[in-house]
Amino acid sequence: MRICRFSTGEEPRFGVVTGEVDEFGQPAEDSVVVALVGDPLYVGIKLMEEEHRLSDVRLLAPIIPRSKVVGIGRNYAAHAAELGNDLPTEPLMFLKPNTTVVGPGDPIFYPPQTSDLHYEGELAVVIGRICRDVPAEQATDVIFGYTIANDVTARDLQRSDVQFTRAKGFDSFCPLGPWIETDLDPQAFADGVAVQTHLNGDVVQDGTTADMIFDVPTLVAHVSSVMTLLPGDVILTGTPEGVGPMEVGDEVEISIAGIGALTNPVATRS
Repeated sequence: MRICRFSTGEEPRFGVVTGEVDEFGQPAEDSVVVALVGDPLYVGIKLMEEEHRLSDVRLLAPIIPRSKVVGIGRNYAAHAAELGNDLPTEPLMFLKPNTTVVGPGDPIFYPPQTSDLHYEGELAVVIGRICRDVPAEQATDVIFGYTIANDVTARDLQRSDVQFTRAKGFDSFCPLGPWIETDLDPQAFADGVAVQTHLNGDVVQDGTTADMIFDVPTLVAHVSSVMTLLPGDVILTGTPEGVGPMEVGDEVEISIAGIGALTNPVATRS
């Protein structure tokens, strides 16, 4: 089930995207959005009779975390190597404020404080209920679904600050979307699920979740051993190799097999 958050020009609402999908989870042109009653994280999946053509609605970030976005750094060996970093012996965590979250098509704003802004395409885990100290073998019990994220990073600030907060915390530095896929299980595929990033149409990242150093259940267990996770919290699972700079006017598209594609332009804040 693909759960989206959408607008028809009024207040944001939740819905379910129906219709056939291709191998990358992209919906057919005749797909529709069936509106839901309230927030499915709290009231469950309650369909209304109201429907809209997918092409007639504006898709928003499928979730606005009420609490936090937890990032995981250096979770792909090749990515750690391309930045000259050692492999972590346990998951390397950092936090992004929920004000970093934007949706499909929303601009990533290039801050004046940086001159080296990077894309990082990632699989994102959406937490479905309050949890703490979750055993890895029970991680699926607390996962609501998966979406796509761009862990935008000011690389020069990351190097100079040592801490990741400013480098990853600017408004618009966490595009999420296009929806939450509730039926995906990355662990069910021996080869993982494909993660690709296109910059202006050119493939710049081409990886698979099978290359993660720490898999999703391990990440949920580790993060929840440190902090309570709340419904709507998001865990970013790390990025494959191939990160690089974006410039104003660029367009970044991240696709994950079984979910879909998330596209955002890079702009200057007016």
